[in-house]
Amino acid sequence: MAATGWISETWDRVVGSDPGLQRLRSALSAAVAMSTTLGLEYVYGRTTDRGPQGTLVVMLLGTVMAMMGSMALGDAATARRKAGTAVFFPVAIGAGMTVGVCVAGHTDTKLAVFVAVMFVAVFIRRFGLPFFFYGFMIWMGYFFASFLGATFGQLPSLLVAVALSAVWVLLLMTTVLRTSPQRTLARVRRAFGARARSVARVCADLLETGPQDTRRLVRLRRKLHSRQLRLAETALVIEGWSGTPGAIPEGLTGATVRRRVLDAHLAIDALATAADAMAGTGARHTAEAARIAGQLAGSDYAGAERSARRLLDRYEAGDGAAVADPAADPSGVPDRAHPAALRDVDCLAHHLATAAWEFTTLTRQAGAPGTDEDGTEGFEPAVTLAMGVLPGSAAVAFGVSARSRWNPLGRLSLTTRQAVQVAVAGTLAILVGRELSQARYYWAVIATFIAFTGTATRSETFIKASNRVAGTLVGLGAGIGLAHLTAGHTYWIITVIILSMSCGFYLVSISYAAMIFFVTIMVSQLYSELHEFTASLLMLRLEETAIGAAIGIGVALFVLPTSTRDTVNSARSGYYTALGELLRSSAARLGGEPVAGDRPGLDAQVRVVDHRLQQLALVARPLTRPLVWGNDHRLVRHRLTLYAAVTRQIRALASGPRRAPGSPPAPHLAAAARALADAATALALAPAPKSRPAAEVERALRTADAALLAARPAAGTVLPAVTRPLLRLRQLLRDLAVEGVVPEPPGGAGGASRVVAAGGAARRSTAPRPVGPRTTPR
Repeated sequence: MAATGWISETWDRVVGSDPGLQRLRSALSAAVAMSTTLGLEYVYGRTTDRGPQGTLVVMLLGTVMAMMGSMALGDAATARRKAGTAVFFPVAIGAGMTVGVCVAGHTDTKLAVFVAVMFVAVFIRRFGLPFFFYGFMIWMGYFFASFLGATFGQLPSLLVAVALSAVWVLLLMTTVLRTSPQRTLARVRRAFGARARSVARVCADLLETGPQDTRRLVRLRRKLHSRQLRLAETALVIEGWSGTPGAIPEGLTGATVRRRVLDAHLAIDALATAADAMAGTGARHTAEAARIAGQLAGSDYAGAERSARRLLDRYEAGDGAAVADPAADPSGVPDRAHPAALRDVDCLAHHLATAAWEFTTLTRQAGAPGTDEDGTEGFEPAVTLAMGVLPGSAAVAFGVSARSRWNPLGRLSLTTRQAVQVAVAGTLAILVGRELSQARYYWAVIATFIAFTGTATRSETFIKASNRVAGTLVGLGAGIGLAHLTAGHTYWIITVIILSMSCGFYLVSISYAAMIFFVTIMVSQLYSELHEFTASLLMLRLEETAIGAAIGIGVALFVLPTSTRDTVNSARSGYYTALGELLRSSAARLGGEPVAGDRPGLDAQVRVVDHRLQQLALVARPLTRPLVWGNDHRLVRHRLTLYAAVTRQIRALASGPRRAPGSPPAPHLAAAARALADAATALALAPAPKSRPAAEVERALRTADAALLAARPAAGTVLPAVTRPLLRLRQLLRDLAVEGVVPEPPGGAGGASRVVAAGGAARRSTAPRPVGPRTTPR
């Protein structure tokens, strides 16, 4: 069993680390495209008698074309759309090469035009994803032609080589390397299951940890929060792929898939909430709960269902405690200092068993035909994917103005500002890089150009530029060693180049430094084949790269900078706005009111809130490290935990009426939800949190309190299921409305604020913990 569990966990890690195997597919597609294009261009060079040097040039040009083309055509678009994109590959590279040929031999003009080409390559990104690659191709075409000294006589044959590569890559990407939306969606759904099991695995570890091991409990709670965020990201990828034509299997609809994933997500949320609340309490059924979570983690769904059913039967037979009144404590976790608290904590095992039983039932029914009412309606995904994955930070930063009060260019769009930044950085890189090397200064220019690719804020640019230098530095040793091993062996050199680029593609979204490590190896092999390799050449590349990175960082900080904090505030406002809209829709459902016809369903709105949370976590990632001056990274992590807790509660609230059909309207709960929606809207407009909530927020929260207490039932009466999410949302929004203080935890710097990662509010506990954020005005 131990071996089987280890194999199952390892496989879940592999599947869950790459939802839909998009990274692996991208790497393999690039490897196949580059290797076959190398052979194709070699045949073309030999048949046209271009000689060894000319053949090498067309091989390099064709390989670069294949590399970028495989990325640009790697999505699930139709063959017609891919052809429409690929037809402009030769046009883009040809335009760059034509300009490069025109200025070849005129050094000053060549350098000035180089800067202009970089500006254009970044500026045209505003027109959509294909233009991102067209800009790269224009830039690469100019680089090849101007720095290799191409002539007008050579231009036609080079354009033929580019067209040949473009046609070949298009053929590959529409046949053997074509992306199947249905298979990809199935793989992403399997990744969702793997990540759900990883959450259950952490839950089991939490429940098996003794109350005296506070450091391990803190560490596991932080890990649980991270795993739940990754699970939510996978759900969003499923959402995006569900809107792709041909992705939904027969018998299902996009809305049905969304609802089933959401129900499974809710079950895992409930499992994590119960496990986190039970951990370290010494509750009677902790061992049984840990066994159930462990069985889920090991894919033993039948065993988990049996164990959960046994525990539930014992509760139904009277061996369990009554469910605690959620109105008694907003945190939902009773104080262990009271005698009745042990029974109340024990009942959390009932919640965990119920969640596990529900998850196993949903898993068993995952492939059954859909019967949901919403499944017959048109499906619009709440998120649009970019190249099969979630979009980057530029989608949030696009509407954020630069921090430049005196500069009228500060209100230009993000792509225009980055084009200006690239032009300024490129000019400085040319001037400074040429002082170090008249021949190799373009390495500094490349470093500045790449620093503004795939980044939006100045913190992201700083991190990317630093990672480029780190990857180059570490790659020097491996590059030098491999170059000596493969020297004189052309086929081995080509093999290492292709493998290096494939590994770089696979790791780029995980670690940019790792990608540059493999790029450095590739460059070493390339210069070895050109008989120009020396250790001093690689050292020169490191120095030029460091110059370019430093210039890129400086320009990002001082020339039309996009502030990380401003971008986080924009994402925060978008999150609260989506939260308010969902709360209003939930209020209408709770009050029995008709929902506006132009308003999306609650399931879709839940995914919008999930997407806003993912964007907020993405742009705030630099602030979670001790990187930005004057920033408390522990406080940022803590507040992200609260945002995640709010999102989990709003999922439960929005799904409550649907999961309890036939419930009568509850006007007081609807009024509370509307008041919380007003609080969320006010928070979207409020400045940074202060010691007291803003007046509008405080007024809305008090209204919610009054509404929740307006129809308080008699003792012993079971409250509607949506009451608990409303109570927790009220407390969480209050926590987020004020400044938070996360002091150093007792026992050293290794700890963190003990916060209920799944439930949200700071918990009361007899175990030592640091003081959490202020939740009441002072």
